[in-house]
Amino acid sequence: MADEDFTSGDAGASLTIPQQCSALRKNGFVMLKGRPCKIVEMSTSKTGKHGHAKVHLTGLDIFTQKKYEDICPSTHNMDVPSVTRKDYQVIDITDGFLSLLDEGGEVREDLKLPEGDIGKEIEKRVSNGESFVVSVLSAMNEEHVIGTKTINA
Repeated sequence: MADEDFTSGDAGASLTIPQQCSALRKNGFVMLKGRPCKIVEMSTSKTGKHGHAKVHLTGLDIFTQKKYEDICPSTHNMDVPSVTRKDYQVIDITDGFLSLLDEGGEVREDLKLPEGDIGKEIEKRVSNGESFVVSVLSAMNEEHVIGTKTINA
């Protein structure tokens, strides 16, 4: 009993929860090919010779916008990722990393400046001295800035 290690402090919360395929809905989230996706299209086929209705899912990766598809019997379970969205006020950009302030006054500097249009928009707004917040989406131990919003005073 003395060789047990309880120092990690992990609550044991799962990154996904199982949900029956027939209970999934459009605009919901699902794991497709190991990636967290938003369901953009789904259709159900009739029960076939082997007795299962099949659900055809099409989803976009919530971080990369890459399209994924999968077919699953409606009675089987699929993993649904635990997706959270949080807003942070942008303080500054240092060496390609964002300095962000949350509602509790805590500063975090571990999020990279995103590439592409969102990254350019953030850089432009910081250099103009604007006050704005970014929305950070997190799922499956990944976090990405997905958008910006102006703070209404």
